[in-house]
Parts: sequence; C-alpha cells; structure tokens
Amino acid sequence: MAISASMVKELRERTGAGMMECKKALVETDGNMESAVELLRKSGQAKADKKSGRVAADGRVVITSDGLRAAMLEINSETDFVAKDENFIAFAEAVAACVLASEAADVEALAKESLADGRTVEDARTELITKVGENISVRRFVRVSAADHLGSYTHGARIGAVVCLQGGDGELARDIAMHVAATNPVCVADDGVPAETLERERRLFAEQAAESGKPQEIVEKMVTGRVAKYLKEITLVGQPFVKDPDLTVGKLLQGAGAEVTGFVRYEVGEGIEKKEENLAAEVAKQIEDSKKKTG
Repeated sequence: MAISASMVKELRERTGAGMMECKKALVETDGNMESAVELLRKSGQAKADKKSGRVAADGRVVITSDGLRAAMLEINSETDFVAKDENFIAFAEAVAACVLASEAADVEALAKESLADGRTVEDARTELITKVGENISVRRFVRVSAADHLGSYTHGARIGAVVCLQGGDGELARDIAMHVAATNPVCVADDGVPAETLERERRLFAEQAAESGKPQEIVEKMVTGRVAKYLKEITLVGQPFVKDPDLTVGKLLQGAGAEVTGFVRYEVGEGIEKKEENLAAEVAKQIEDSKKKTG
C-alpha cells in the first residue's frame, strides 16, 4: 500500500514520533493506522525502558491550584535543555493538573491515571521520551489544603513552595511561600525540629565549647546560646523575613493575626546523586588503553 504524506502527518500528530519513524511504522503495518500507532508505542516503551537507568536530575517543579487546594509536582529530565522544551513543559503541567484532579496516592498509581487528552501519564511519558531522547521521570508530588489562604511561589522552575495559612490574607501567604523558597526552613517552629537533629547539634556545640577551656557554667551558657541561634536559623518563624530582614517571620505573622499551619518546598534534583563527569580522566584512560593495545 502506498504511504501518503497525510498518513505520516496524522501518525506523527497522534504519537509524537519522528517523521521517518512514522513512515517506517506505516510501511511495516501496510498502512494500518491503528497497528502503526501500537507499533510505535511498543517501540517507545522499549526506548523508555532502555533509558530508565540513566540519571535524570534536572527538570522542573510545577504548582497548580484551585483556590484552597494545590498540587506540587517534580518531573525530571537529564538536561536543562530538555527541561525548557515546550513538550516537556506541557507534559509537566498536564501531569500537575492530573495530580490535583485525581486521588492517586503515589507515583506508581499516578502513572495509571488519565490526562485531559485521554492518554495515561505513563503513555504520555513514554511518548515524550521517544520525542526528546532523554529519560523522563515523574519523581514526586504532594497535595495540600489550607483553612483560609494558600500561597505558592516558584523560583524559575527549579524551586517551588506552597504555604497554608490560617488568618492573614492571600498576599501574606504568597510572601511566606517566597520566603520558604528562598531560605529553605526545616519546619515552622521549634517544636517541629526532630529531637535527634537537635540532640546532634547540641552535642556538637558542647564539644566545640569545651575546647575553649572555659569553666563549665560558661560552656553551658555558650551551648544554650548557640542552640537558640541554630533554632532561629532553621525554623520559619525564627528567620528574618526576606523582604524585611529587621522583622522575623514570626513577628510578621503575629502582626497579621496569622499562623502557618504547614508548608512544602521542592527543589529540582535534591537528593539525587549525579554522576560525576571527569573528562580529563576519561581521556587519559583512553590514551593509556590505546598505548596498551599498540604496545
């Protein structure tokens, strides 16, 4: 059967595959459009499986909301170049909308959910991998709900923060979200600091203070002071507000009659081990191997 340009165009629009791949699939299936679609999907899954072992530590954070509910999502790519690709951005935004609309409890369940265009998240991911030539992974997501106001902020597309506020107003909620994105606090207040974290820091401060050779009562005061300083640095309410460093976030909230009931912050790639590339060492090894072969 003769394969027309319009058939190739239709298949390309339906699958996102390259023109030559579409033509080849149509030839192999004797022009059967549905069979060609299935063939390309299987081919795309094979390529996706092959790329799944490659580290994807770049990407973007997307936040979507419908008032007092929000979903924040991190989707990873291998390079910043693909993270800025319009196809990748469209996929990330579509998946974020799916997170907000669905009840999927984890990434595995989310993969089976349908996007607005009818494709499952996994099918769309596989097709995107075929199109951009990189491993793409839906890494994590969170849904949050606020009592009174919900604020969100993204810095570029690499850092995102969502804040739930009781009292105050929408502008304050967004300002606090911006602050969280900038300073990365551990928790809202002192009582949220994990006991083991606090004990570890206290022990470290005690060891450092003891080396000063000062009397024990002075050492204890030094440790108390350093712990207090540490808590101000890592808790949201203890930090100087980014838009007015003379004012702590705690005082800002108090003045507005507001309380942060929770926050979440994502940063692209945090916690993912990237493969260290050492080009000089690689070249040196290739030269050495070449010498051994010719020697």
